[in-house]
Amino acid sequence: MKDTTITVVRGALVASLYVALTLLTSKWSFGVPFLGLLVQFRPAEALVVLPAVYPESIWGLYLGCLLANVLGGLGLWDIFGGSAVTLLAAYLTWQLRKTKWYALPPVLLNGLLVSLYLRFIFKLPYWPTALGIMLSEAAVIIALGLPLVAALRAGINK
Repeated sequence: MKDTTITVVRGALVASLYVALTLLTSKWSFGVPFLGLLVQFRPAEALVVLPAVYPESIWGLYLGCLLANVLGGLGLWDIFGGSAVTLLAAYLTWQLRKTKWYALPPVLLNGLLVSLYLRFIFKLPYWPTALGIMLSEAAVIIALGLPLVAALRAGINK
């Protein structure tokens, strides 16, 4: 029973952190032009690598992204599309958790798939939009997500 409670609380905590971080940084979280590219500096995306440590964060990330996009996103495309991309990226991160490639799914999937609808919303060309999203996603994951996973893994191994 204790393990189930911890798992549910951890997933819910990830969801609530994702929503809070996205809404607190909403000016940068839903796409802004930067050096001719569309970028999304969404600090909550640092959490997308958590499935490498905690599988329950997969559903937490999905629900957090869904709710964040309902409360402040870019409409139905973002609510359903963005949340589905996050779910798939989180699952693939978990699948790759024992490899050095675990952080790639969120970068590639957000860049390649979220850009499919962002280009229509913002009337931008696809490849520069995909590149901007991939670069900004990679920056957040490298600066915040990878150190978070390293710290959690170090704490678990003590």
